[in-house]
Amino acid sequence: MRETLPQQSDTVKTEYWHWVDERRIQCDMCPRACRLREGQRGLCFVRAMENDEIVLKTYGRSSGFCIDPIEKKPLNHFFPGTPVLSFGTAGCNLACKFCQNWDISKSREIDTLSDSASPERIAQTAKRTGCTSVAFTYNDPVIFHEYAIDIAQACREHGIKAVAVTAGYVCPEPRVEFFEYMDAANVDLKAFTERFYKKICGGELAPVLETLEYLKHETGVWFEITDLLIPGENDSHEEVERMSQWVVEHLGPDVPMHFTAFHPDWKMREKDDTPPRTLSRSREIALKNGVRYVYTGNVHDERGGSTYCHHCGHKLIGRDWYELSDWNLDDTGHCLTCGTACAGHFQGKYGDWGRRRMPVRLSA
Repeated sequence: MRETLPQQSDTVKTEYWHWVDERRIQCDMCPRACRLREGQRGLCFVRAMENDEIVLKTYGRSSGFCIDPIEKKPLNHFFPGTPVLSFGTAGCNLACKFCQNWDISKSREIDTLSDSASPERIAQTAKRTGCTSVAFTYNDPVIFHEYAIDIAQACREHGIKAVAVTAGYVCPEPRVEFFEYMDAANVDLKAFTERFYKKICGGELAPVLETLEYLKHETGVWFEITDLLIPGENDSHEEVERMSQWVVEHLGPDVPMHFTAFHPDWKMREKDDTPPRTLSRSREIALKNGVRYVYTGNVHDERGGSTYCHHCGHKLIGRDWYELSDWNLDDTGHCLTCGTACAGHFQGKYGDWGRRRMPVRLSA
């Protein structure tokens, strides 16, 4: 871990890059492979070429901190009902036209980063406020790789978990280092076609699928998948069918899936909201294909938000928005009715944070 937060600058050196010719360096953090000349920044905005190397420009800077319910990430099987200290920085390495955090992820202004804190201070704040975990969210943490890892290391020393909310768009070598320090992740699988990723996100599907398979088969990171369904773009019966079949075949039946509702934003304001029936239909498709835990999100749907035993069908965890009600798991996460294990991380009785959202100011 870096011993101190930079005092006069928010810039730190990075590792994943190489020279491509006499004047240009290629950033090897994500598949975009931005080739930069001195003074230029990558598409992510936060990684730049300075003094013949790639640096991170926003170490120790944040768009703000807030305590959320862990279910908002969304993670329904990772210490349910507990509070998580959430924050993001600026920029993103994808260009999703529908981005619903565009004021943060698409920001090109350092003034967006109004709060600052060292990794140790973040960990101490999480501990002091009773948070079980810290989440890197609002924009993708792979672009502030060094800062996220330092925070995760500091959190580990205080018994605080590290959560990455990510699109999984990262190269293999930094992916290994990044997830070595993460305890949980929600991976945004934005669609199941290369067309969508190229046309709507300016990226590729294949690296995201590689990240998901890496998480499942080569790490102990708990992860769940989110798919934001956009009318007419990625919400067809056929696409959801293929996606859920792929999840079961390549990741197994225990990886939870969240189908969430789109609302018009950023550069896709002409689209309609996702109808609730689309979410319910997608949930039914995934369940039919063998995914054991499937949820609907961004809508009021108590059934679609609750967790059920895949063996006997009894409700294990009741959820109404972010409020938890029924709790029919024993201290080791087994169904009280039939004894079947529920996949995930549980600590006896669920937390009582509920739907509260509490901003926290860390800088002096």
